[in-house]
Amino acid sequence: MELTFLGTGGGRFNLIDQLRRTGGFYISGTTRIHVDPGPGALAACHDFSIDPRKTDAVVVTHNHIDHLNDAALMLEAINCYPSQKRGTFISSESMLVADEFNERGISSYFTRKTERTNVARAGKPIKIGAATLMPTPVRHEDKTGFGFVLEMDGCRIGYTSDTEYFPALPKHFMHCDLLIANNLKCAPDSVGGHLYTAATARLLSECRPKMCAIAHMGLSLLKMGPSKEARKIEKESGVRTIAATDGMSISFPSLKVKK
Repeated sequence: MELTFLGTGGGRFNLIDQLRRTGGFYISGTTRIHVDPGPGALAACHDFSIDPRKTDAVVVTHNHIDHLNDAALMLEAINCYPSQKRGTFISSESMLVADEFNERGISSYFTRKTERTNVARAGKPIKIGAATLMPTPVRHEDKTGFGFVLEMDGCRIGYTSDTEYFPALPKHFMHCDLLIANNLKCAPDSVGGHLYTAATARLLSECRPKMCAIAHMGLSLLKMGPSKEARKIEKESGVRTIAATDGMSISFPSLKVKK
């Protein structure tokens, strides 16, 4: 099994400047899953030798453009033959049903092409072939958003998605081989709803994954130096921590990193 980062930048400022790509990440195993395909996800697939037509499931954790922009494109790729219905789309209520403005984040034109759609809710597992995705709670602007723990091919991958730290968060990511933490910032500011370096270190010290990869990094963190922030997190938490880069892959179960 292998995980490839199709984009490691996040937040509106990086989104516009594209210092880092915003294509999410792709897990290739018994089941092929594309997570949070933001702007440029389709182009990144081609650049990093991933065939989007072979994807089995698309997961969009919440209704923000840096996570969802290319979701319709990816569903179109899965179902490139009009007579064929295949694939699974897993997303938040705000994407599939309605948000607080009674709008939905993706057109039913694309979702009805899939074989199955699932509204993710924390604590309710979703089967994707031989894999199981367990949605986890978040504290973020989109109240219907979620992170998850994916169990597949004997491995356990956690993903915080966009959330601030809260006391109940660590228990959801216990026993992970890899935890992907959306560490947007170096330090807290007036805008909540995201992890920053000290908060991520606290999370890791409590849930103790074998390894953490920080991703979805904002403009200020990118300018400060992602590797520097990863070293801080590792020192404070005692957990091996790397700063993901665009195109980086991690192999399982060895957790070997290839840049």
